[in-house]
Amino acid sequence: MKFALKCSPGQKIERRSERVAIIGAGPAGLGAAGYLICKGFQADVYDKLPEPGGLMIFGIPEYRVPKKNVRAGVKELIELGVNFILKTKVVADEEVHAEGDDFAESKVYLEDLINKYNAVLIATGTWKSRNLGIPGENLKGVYLALDYLYRIYTSELDYLPKSVVYPTGNRVAVIGAGLTAVDAAIEAQRQGAKEVYVLYRRTINEAPAGKMEIQGLIKRGIKFVELTNIVEVLGKDHVEAVKLIKMKLGKPDKSGRPAPEPIPGSEYTMEMDTVIAAIGEIPTPPFKDGCCGIKLTPHGTIDIDQKHRTTRKGVFAAGDVATGPSLIGKALKNGIDAAMAIEEYLLKGGWRE
Repeated sequence: MKFALKCSPGQKIERRSERVAIIGAGPAGLGAAGYLICKGFQADVYDKLPEPGGLMIFGIPEYRVPKKNVRAGVKELIELGVNFILKTKVVADEEVHAEGDDFAESKVYLEDLINKYNAVLIATGTWKSRNLGIPGENLKGVYLALDYLYRIYTSELDYLPKSVVYPTGNRVAVIGAGLTAVDAAIEAQRQGAKEVYVLYRRTINEAPAGKMEIQGLIKRGIKFVELTNIVEVLGKDHVEAVKLIKMKLGKPDKSGRPAPEPIPGSEYTMEMDTVIAAIGEIPTPPFKDGCCGIKLTPHGTIDIDQKHRTTRKGVFAAGDVATGPSLIGKALKNGIDAAMAIEEYLLKGGWRE
């Protein structure tokens, strides 16, 4: 996977004095680093994980994104002069927890980076799954999908012991129908679950992962239950069952898809011993709203203009932390676009009004 699209190792590049700090070594951060280093700027990439790549290494399965390809692209960035400061968490006035904090051996303050560098790019992604927001979601055996996957892949890479992997029961319910839900269902089956159910409140036609991905699950023996929504997780201390309600499709909602509507009196239960919530990811900026003069939107993304400029001069944002969850290619392009805006700022100045 190539992150430096404008140059190659060995190519003569006229170096400039301006330095840019990039927070986050996922696709957006790596794409930005590749563009900036090719343009002669020094790019320092900060990440709390033990190697660059973000979710491409620690949250997405090998069959979807081969890790050797990501590592080859990172190796090229290093050869070009990109500096990676790993196992380092960037914090603000109050620390915000997210996956990967296990590896942070040091921390640096965002305000210090802003004062130290000519520009800062925040590209920390969406490292947290949404909670179900229903009774019983705190029972043992209920997991957030990204956390579930992160523990599996991190242990398989020998960065963490296998004891950190959550135990997977015999009957697993995965809630959602995006790519993360697909990955969680496959991993649950791989971890030894005898029956895996993917429960979705719309139909296969509206599944964010796409019809082909869902059909692939069905071929694996994973059951796809559509027009069904979870309303409660049942059990005393551990998951014992899930309470569900049947749905019907109504008029299109803001997403353009038919809105799922519950059918009164259609509740039923299914015995389960594991529930994995995969109903979407939320942005994980390294600060809370307003810190360091940087505002967030009502959706939790970083407030940026068309040139990726935040409400703090010299600070930019890109990737999922600014746009919300997206695909790797879009995040990569978004990072490159932000790097182009940083180049313009460093050469011409100016800021949003």
